[in-house]
Amino acid sequence: MNSRVGYVHGHHSSVLSSHRTRTARDSAAYLLPHLSADQRLLDVGSGPGTITCDLAELVGSVAALEMNQDALALTLAEAQRRGFAIEGHVGDIHALPLPDDSFDVVHAHQVLQHVADPVQALAELRRVCRPGGLVAVRDSDYHGFVWTPADPLLDRWLELYDVAARERGGEPDAGRHLQRWAREAGFTEVEASSSTWCWSTPDKCAWWGDMWAERILHSAIHEQLIAGGHSTADELDEIAAAWRRWGQDPNAWMSLLHGEVLARV
Repeated sequence: MNSRVGYVHGHHSSVLSSHRTRTARDSAAYLLPHLSADQRLLDVGSGPGTITCDLAELVGSVAALEMNQDALALTLAEAQRRGFAIEGHVGDIHALPLPDDSFDVVHAHQVLQHVADPVQALAELRRVCRPGGLVAVRDSDYHGFVWTPADPLLDRWLELYDVAARERGGEPDAGRHLQRWAREAGFTEVEASSSTWCWSTPDKCAWWGDMWAERILHSAIHEQLIAGGHSTADELDEIAAAWRRWGQDPNAWMSLLHGEVLARV
């Protein structure tokens, strides 16, 4: 099993530009009160490393794991830029190349929605976390996203995203399943919560609309949707234009739901 059956977003610059805006404050606030300077933390699916480095400011040491060397290089480049010595690993989340009981905290943000077997993945996160330690996961719930103004083409975007994610073996509504998955992975002490990202100001909505227009036209999902016969280049052009229109609307607003779990080992 690959750690990600097929990462639906890919690593196009439009995707990375979005991921690089993420911080521990806006993406891991539920975890931050539990961190301390004496802890060793593993960040699984560390991506471009912005959250990883924020966490490194709060704990004693950090290791990062990614699906391949190219993805890990993004994390390590950000760590070098910010002056952190982060230990890097490449491996499969279903069979982590790490010893049992290695970390005080194991963190994964926006990862379980992309894996073949989230329960097995959580069992592995539990295995490498020491007794008494904490596993923290946060994932989107795409059908919990809401926006205004309404546009049938944005409804179609969500429909196509769902098709693409599930075709690659993922679960785009992972956020709502985290608590159940954690219990099935053997955790008995599980605290589930939720939080949102909200886009409401003109500059943020314009950026978000332009970013998704670029992603639907140029990232991995574009090729997948056309190659699979799910959409056409013309339709995706129309969806991209709809995203740009949404971003320019003075009344644009969007809330993105995420599920969260803190699971004690």
